[in-house]
Amino acid sequence: MGLDISVMIADWSWLGEVPPRERLKRLRGAWYADETGLWDHRTQEPEGDFTWPQGPGSSFFAVYEFRRTMGSFKAHFRAGERWESLRDHVGPQVRGGLDTLLLGLIWDGPDGEAPHTDPGFFSDDPTISYGMLLARSPESVRELAATWERVEPLLRGLGPAFVEHAAAPGGWIGEFSEFTDLLEDWGRVLTEAERRGWGVVGLSQ
Repeated sequence: MGLDISVMIADWSWLGEVPPRERLKRLRGAWYADETGLWDHRTQEPEGDFTWPQGPGSSFFAVYEFRRTMGSFKAHFRAGERWESLRDHVGPQVRGGLDTLLLGLIWDGPDGEAPHTDPGFFSDDPTISYGMLLARSPESVRELAATWERVEPLLRGLGPAFVEHAAAPGGWIGEFSEFTDLLEDWGRVLTEAERRGWGVVGLSQ
């Protein structure tokens, strides 16, 4: 089936009310709760938007539904690969900006070792943090949101270079519009989290 990812924005102060070893458990417990309505498969969740839970957790987190990914991490991974094929063929301003943005979120970087979690807030014990693919603090979110604001106006100019060097028709994020849609979705996640002073978490079920 492959790796899945659910991306959430979350209130760091609410999570910080419990010790680090219990914070991921608190978020997962609120997310999995029946009263949220998030697991009612009769309801079609809107793509390209947030779904807010019902019940007690409604003020503390929200889940973002990415367009055309079906919840798979593969789309995000392939976006990183497309960027690797593209980055040497674009100007330094957009290259630096997208390097920073994607390294902070989904791209492992040229050496394949870029971390996507800020240390210290959640437990570093892998048996406790299992399934955590991304964890960015409100401070990191502010920096990434500012980076997004700088690079977003430059994205449309990447089309010709993408078509020449990175396109993979029929594959995940194989078209330029799919690449920009995914980046714009991440921009919405960062912008809303930054507006609220919240962090961003990506979890695999």
